[in-house]
Amino acid sequence: MSAPAIDVETSAAGESHLIVTNPYDGRIIGTLPQSGPEAVDGILERARLGVVVSRGLSRFARHEILERAAGLLRERSEEAAGLIVREAGKTIRQARKEVRRATMTLSLSADAARSHPGEVIAFDAFEGSENRRGWFTREPLGIILAITPYNDALNLVAHKLGPAIAGGNAVVLKPSQLTPLTARFLVELLVDAGLPDEIVTVVHGDRHLAQALVAAREVRMVSFTGGFATGEAIARGAGLKKLAMELGGNAPVIVFADADLDAAAEACVSGAFWAAGQNCVGAQRLLVERSVYAAFRERVVAHTLALRAGDPQLESTDVGPMITEDAARRAQRLVEDAVAAGARVLTGHRRSGSVYAPTVVEDVPAPCELWADEAFAPVVALAAFDTEDEAIARADDTEYALHAATFTADIGRALRVADRLEAGGVMINDSSDYRIDSMPFGGAKYGGMGREGVRFAYEEMTQPKVICINA
Repeated sequence: MSAPAIDVETSAAGESHLIVTNPYDGRIIGTLPQSGPEAVDGILERARLGVVVSRGLSRFARHEILERAAGLLRERSEEAAGLIVREAGKTIRQARKEVRRATMTLSLSADAARSHPGEVIAFDAFEGSENRRGWFTREPLGIILAITPYNDALNLVAHKLGPAIAGGNAVVLKPSQLTPLTARFLVELLVDAGLPDEIVTVVHGDRHLAQALVAAREVRMVSFTGGFATGEAIARGAGLKKLAMELGGNAPVIVFADADLDAAAEACVSGAFWAAGQNCVGAQRLLVERSVYAAFRERVVAHTLALRAGDPQLESTDVGPMITEDAARRAQRLVEDAVAAGARVLTGHRRSGSVYAPTVVEDVPAPCELWADEAFAPVVALAAFDTEDEAIARADDTEYALHAATFTADIGRALRVADRLEAGGVMINDSSDYRIDSMPFGGAKYGGMGREGVRFAYEEMTQPKVICINA
């Protein structure tokens, strides 16, 4: 995941303000004050109060707040979707889906607040402990620093806040500088639902603020979604605290000759170009058995040509802008570099401002950035293979492994391939970008550490406390 340029304005008095713009037309949609490292003491003082307040809420109270927030988001879904379109550039249909998912994330978090309190420990099952009884509870960590990206500006914030609140923590939330208004919308909605406002502190600032917060001893956990380089810097600066990171992917999809080629092509095109390709589990590399390669390629190109790119507010638009014009230029450059190395463009590779046309390429050499790294752009690469072993070797030839996928009519082969692929999740007869918000979600290799998915994040954001009674 690349880091597009941020627009910050400094007044004559030395005060910095973040300028939030619409990625499609560049219009200013909001400004927010920026904080620097000097603000950390005040931020942590408020968060300490949030810890006390949050610990004082019963599990039932946390459940009720999160469930009310889900209801409010459902009621205000069109408002939320419109904000996502203006700020993140998702198409209106995609934005509505994100709002529905965020609503589910809050509801799942409400369930976690009262469904996973701990369990009984069978002390008396061990010699010498026959007279002991006890249990363990799941207790809050304290202050959690949540750093979120721009590509799912609402739902990924919900995935940080919901489980943290369910577990009784306080959160310092640093949303993407490109999509802060959507994050603030969700926090304000939680407060409207009854969340004491000290529990979540929203901050805006550059990497210097982030570095100071990451290093703060009182922060007990950093939950980060973003690029590998930033994640590595966080790991170096964090010290002794829990880390949960989702650092991106480079999803391979293996299509065997016995697959339903029409269904596979449709799913792969959807998976490649959803959210203008700014999707960490989006289908990026399509590995196709040679005997059906030409037929599959024809279907992928046809489905891609049918997509309409442009104004994300229009119901008819399938692919909206990238988050900034710089991001679209980077996508264009990735393809140009691949072509210079021998790749061939099958369709797309046109840019108008921040809109980069859905692009299909083939024969991308493995050393190219477009093949080796996460593109995070509306570009998909096709390649042929001859054997299952070759397909798996090429699929795994990347340092980032979030999701992978395979299409085949042979269930034995499907399960064998799924077992052999190195990935945090393998989708069978589905696009790599399939996800529900209750499943464990995270990467293998350098794709991340820890797992999201509400129940799993809740466990990451709490710690067991053992109570033992010698009767």
